[in-house]
Amino acid sequence: MNVWKLRVSMVGTLAIIIGLSTLIFTVILSLVGSFSLITLGVLVVAFNILQWLISPYIVDALYRTRELPENENPKLHEIVTKLSEKSGIKKPRLMLAQIPIPNAFAYGSPIAGNRVAVTSGLLKTLETEEVEAVIGHELGHLKHRDVQLMMFVSLLPALLYYIGFSLVLSSMYRGQRQQGSGGAALGFVFMAFSWILNMFILYLSRLREYYADNHSVRIVDDGARKLSEGLAKIVHATRNMGRIRKEAQHLNAFKALFITDPDRAENDAMEMAAVISGGDRKLVQEVLSQKVTTLDRIVEIFSTHPNIVKRLRALQQQA
Repeated sequence: MNVWKLRVSMVGTLAIIIGLSTLIFTVILSLVGSFSLITLGVLVVAFNILQWLISPYIVDALYRTRELPENENPKLHEIVTKLSEKSGIKKPRLMLAQIPIPNAFAYGSPIAGNRVAVTSGLLKTLETEEVEAVIGHELGHLKHRDVQLMMFVSLLPALLYYIGFSLVLSSMYRGQRQQGSGGAALGFVFMAFSWILNMFILYLSRLREYYADNHSVRIVDDGARKLSEGLAKIVHATRNMGRIRKEAQHLNAFKALFITDPDRAENDAMEMAAVISGGDRKLVQEVLSQKVTTLDRIVEIFSTHPNIVKRLRALQQQA
């Protein structure tokens, strides 16, 4: 997927999300535009903004991250410094997450600043050049302000859901005759639209992953190969950590931050199971030769990350 197609797709998806939200909120205000609903909307927005501002501290606590001193891993700091300069952004704080699952993520807020974290499992699993490509991907998220963008669009379905939920509760427990069953029906409609918007947001999330991959290819020498091999090895290593993944289910709320979705590792790794011992390049080539089935496409619809086969094919097109 080339950069222009990505940009057109992302603009189109954003237009749909914002357009649908505007239409639905207009209907809400025209039908049940009461002070209580407006107040609820303000509270939901305020809560989500507060959550965004303090989320880096929540992430640090959940993933047991700490800032990585330069003298502890000067090579990694050198990579981040170089790629930040190529990206045209200020060097983010480099964090180490003390979890064995190989992954990396970018996060931040105006009060916490931008951060890029790598897990201890990533540093043990990947070669230095592959870590470089993964860092390039994460810096792409910071360059494109993906954290802020996804926070903004995630507000919209949250608003719809809570307004719909309040209408249902109002009809069930307050016995407001002017609403009756109609209020509950309207609430369920708004909750259904919230789910539909979430599908568009998941699609936007997958597009942002492609866009960050593209950024890594542009700023890392031989980036397509390095990132392809890194992604394939991350998926394979994560698949073999079934017990650890189950123990880390409480981290799922932030899995959209990861470079790959740990919950998809089982499905993604099936694409490469036949050639585990064949070396990095052979592993990637075997993944590229696989067919994306209808089931794969359905599973992808509900994922924050693209199917691994489609993602590696897109990288090869950029090579």
